[in-house]
Amino acid sequence: MILSSASPVIRADPQQVFSFFAGMESNYLRWHPDHVSFRWLDKSALQPGVRFYFEERIGGKLLKKSVVFTLIEPGSRIEFAPASRLFRLVLPRISFLISAADGGIVVTQEIVLRIGPLAAWLNRRELDAVRTHMREEGENLKRLLETE
Repeated sequence: MILSSASPVIRADPQQVFSFFAGMESNYLRWHPDHVSFRWLDKSALQPGVRFYFEERIGGKLLKKSVVFTLIEPGSRIEFAPASRLFRLVLPRISFLISAADGGIVVTQEIVLRIGPLAAWLNRRELDAVRTHMREEGENLKRLLETE
């Protein structure tokens, strides 16, 4: 199952998205009101192997995540996965894909989950809360990048 959410068209260029992610320590809390904390666990860089930690509230639940960048394609893709290999069995990756659009770019967030239809149905409220959070992040990213 892939949860996917595309931002509205953002009047910005791909490098601005990469700069936003590179400055996540100062951008995380202002990106979404349900974001709680962010910190780099290694150096602060958009490079495969670099780890970071963040906390956010989704659907009223506090989620704590240690993740590692797995793929960086400058100008087009930022991908990370849980630091725990065991947790990667359920959540193999989270991606931000940047594509050109009339008047700017679109940033599409994808969360890949390995769950079956029964698990998806049993967790539908949580998954709906994640979808809402992703949509709001896209809208907020547009606002933040267009006002800087």
